[in-house]
Amino acid sequence: MSENRAFRFGVTAQPVATADEWRTLARKVEDLGYSTLFLSDHLGQQLAPIPALAMAAEATSSLRVGMLVADNDFRHPVLHAKEVATLDLLTGGRVEWGVGAGWLAPEYRAAGIAFDPPGVRVSRLEESVGVMRALFGAGEVHHEGNHYRLDGIEGFPKPTQRPHPPLLVGGAQRRMLSFAARVADIVGVNPLPPAQGAGSDPHLTLGGAVDRQIDWIRAAAGGRYEELELNVVAFPASVTGERTQVAERIAKHRGIESDQVLASPHVMLGTAEQICEDLEAKRQRWGVSYWVVPALSVEALSPVVARLTGR
Repeated sequence: MSENRAFRFGVTAQPVATADEWRTLARKVEDLGYSTLFLSDHLGQQLAPIPALAMAAEATSSLRVGMLVADNDFRHPVLHAKEVATLDLLTGGRVEWGVGAGWLAPEYRAAGIAFDPPGVRVSRLEESVGVMRALFGAGEVHHEGNHYRLDGIEGFPKPTQRPHPPLLVGGAQRRMLSFAARVADIVGVNPLPPAQGAGSDPHLTLGGAVDRQIDWIRAAAGGRYEELELNVVAFPASVTGERTQVAERIAKHRGIESDQVLASPHVMLGTAEQICEDLEAKRQRWGVSYWVVPALSVEALSPVVARLTGR
C-alpha cells in the first residue's frame, strides 16, 4: 500500500423495490465508472446479498460485486465459502470477499441469534476466515477449532480468482485492523468510536485518530504493508458549493470543529474540484485509495470518479 496506488471507487446500494430498478442501478454504477457495487448484510429492509449480487453482475459486463461486509454469524463458513466461490465462478471472477464479525445487536435479538461479546465474535471470524481460505484451496479440509469442526470436506466449486477473491476485512479497533492487516487484501478503515478516538484525548483530532489506526495496520502488516489496499466508506458524501456551511452543521452535531470534519477521510464534501483535491491529499497522508460512497450520490460524484479513477 502506498500513496501511489491508483484510485478506484465503489458504491453501497440503497433498497430497491423491483428487479428492473436493481438492474438499472447496477448498470448506472458501471456506466459512471465505479469499480464495485456493494450490499450490506442485514436482516431488515434490504435484498438478500448473494442472489442480488449475482443479478447485478449478470446485468453488467465488468462491474465487481461484494458484501460490505458479510456478517460471519449469519453463515457457516462451509456454506459461505460455497456461496462466494459460486458467485465468483458465475461472474467470471468479479467478486470481492468482504466479511466481518457482526455488530448490530438489535437484529441479532430480533432473529434469536446469540450476540456474543466482541472478543468471541472476532475470534469466531478469525477462525472462519481460515476455514474459508482452506476450502478455496485444494484437497479435503480437516479442522478442529473452538468454533468450527470440519472432518474431510472439500470446497466446491473453486473460485475463479486464485487463491481466492480479494479479501476485504474492515474495522475500527486495534484487534480487527491488525487481523485485517495480517490476512486481508483490502483493509477497511472505519471511524473510531469517540471513547477511543478524538473524544478520548483533547489533543487527538479525527485525523490523528486515523493516524493511530494506520500505525496499527502498519505494525501488524509487517512486510506485506505495501501490498495492502486501504478502503474507506465516505458518509456523508455530497457535492455542494456550500462546503463551509455544511461542515459547520456536521461539526455542531458532532461537537467538534468544522476543520476536523473536512480533514476526516470519512467525509466527502465540497465541489467536485475540492473533493478531488481532498482525496489526493488524504491518499498522500494515509494511503487510502479505495473510496465507497452511497448510491444516492453516484451521479453527483461521477466527475470525481471520472477524474481520479486509475490515477
